[in-house]
Amino acid sequence: MHSLERRQAIIVLDFGSQYSRLITRRIRECRVYSELVPANTTLAQLKQKSHLDIKGFVLSGGPSSVYDEGAPICDPEILHSGLPILGICYGMHLLALQLNGHVAPASGSREYGPATIEVSAEAANDPQIFRIFEGIKVSPEQTEHLDQVPQWSLRLPVWMSHGDSVDVLPEGFKVLACTESNPMAVIAHPRGLVGFQFHPEVAHTPQGKEMLYNFLFRICECEPGWTSSSVIDETVALIREQVGSERVICALSGGVDSAVAALLIHRAIGDQLICVFVDTGCMRAGEREQVVDTFASHFHIPLVVVDARQRFLSRLANVVDPEQKRKIIGEEFIRVFEQEASKLEEEHGPIPFLAQGTLYPDVIESTSHDTASTARRIKTHHNVGGLPEEMVFKLVEPLRTLFKDEVREVGLVLGLPEEWVWRHPFPGPGLAIRIIGAVDEGKLETLRAADKIVVEEIRNAGVYRELGQAFAVLTPLQSVGVMGDFRTYANVLAVRAVTTGDFMTADWARLSPNLLARISNRVVNEVPGVNRVVYDITSKPPATIEWE
Repeated sequence: MHSLERRQAIIVLDFGSQYSRLITRRIRECRVYSELVPANTTLAQLKQKSHLDIKGFVLSGGPSSVYDEGAPICDPEILHSGLPILGICYGMHLLALQLNGHVAPASGSREYGPATIEVSAEAANDPQIFRIFEGIKVSPEQTEHLDQVPQWSLRLPVWMSHGDSVDVLPEGFKVLACTESNPMAVIAHPRGLVGFQFHPEVAHTPQGKEMLYNFLFRICECEPGWTSSSVIDETVALIREQVGSERVICALSGGVDSAVAALLIHRAIGDQLICVFVDTGCMRAGEREQVVDTFASHFHIPLVVVDARQRFLSRLANVVDPEQKRKIIGEEFIRVFEQEASKLEEEHGPIPFLAQGTLYPDVIESTSHDTASTARRIKTHHNVGGLPEEMVFKLVEPLRTLFKDEVREVGLVLGLPEEWVWRHPFPGPGLAIRIIGAVDEGKLETLRAADKIVVEEIRNAGVYRELGQAFAVLTPLQSVGVMGDFRTYANVLAVRAVTTGDFMTADWARLSPNLLARISNRVVNEVPGVNRVVYDITSKPPATIEWE
């Protein structure tokens, strides 16, 4: 780390908001690196991140009231660090309360949903506190009634979600904006402290990204240096520093994440890398052939293919619980790699490192309450929480701080074929967690055939790139049907398609009825054992994208 240039960063303290990850994403979209940390992280702990040049902080929203017993607070040293701070919703309340202002609990000014803030003309004449709104244009409809309220210079639509409200300002703060029911919707201090009662990170605040831009560049004085090229250069340097002259084996799954991880590591250490593709028997149609062709033929990276189908299927026999499936698959992956490394050591010498395509959302969703004061573990990702406690490898995870779209950008720069870069994500446990209930070879063949049809028809309809994920799920339900005048009693197949920007939230895709009809018709006619197709219309939250 000491040989690397320090990276400018904005630290987001997570107080439990459903939008905390989105704040991090929005900052990175402005080409500034942002890191999400637990609410109880101290300034002293952050200073140990010697590779980061911290330029400011964001205090996220959260479900608590600042007056709740055990409500999370911010390390006072952060508030008095002299660095800019943006408090959002609960974060604004903390900022005010901990700096000796006052918050009115569950006051009459509670607001949920759309609102309009009116920015003070007096505030506009104070350049030190007005920087957060500088350069933001007002649309004609927003100026329609300004002649009736001349004391205000801007009217901006925002998204609110709060019960408590600030009612007494801390010393040195001024009010920048109000709403009809909240006289302190935006507050600011000349030294770069800003409080928003609304959420600038959501799409329902149209000019929210411009406000975040102003915080980053006009208040924190960041530089837009978080680019694909900078990510590649820094990651390559980190890999070289971690690995040295040792060898690494990389788990290839067929997805973009492991592929980009392999390309980054190969750029860093060349032939010290050996890629291993494990055929678990839970792969999609044509997966094995595509991996071999791309890596062995296109990139000329050493590749070992391990046929472990029977091994995985025997371990998964009669296992119904999805968490147990993930843990079994995670452990078997490691054991297979340990065995393969042992074989390869005879030819190449010791191989102490295992590389994985772990992403930032994987890490966040697998975080337990023990490691983050406000995060809750949603599910175990097989390559994060599913790893066995005892293993001989040290992990190399070059994508651990990246979101999916950032990985794709890096992949394109590295020369990964577009078809692979834009391939929909595929979970590490594969089709095993798209079969609800116990997994066996017959169910896998059924699901593999149905999933191939779903993807083919979506590609043929020209909407594949518009979707975040699209796949089939084999349910344990059976239903009565009629085929050729005969009664059938066969499986129900679910189709899942979602749109998403960051995979932290997702909405179900409004596929055309004609497309759904083609998928259904082909599946029931071409896939034995399926006589009914249903479409999943649940968003994330409350559901996850995968069914298990």
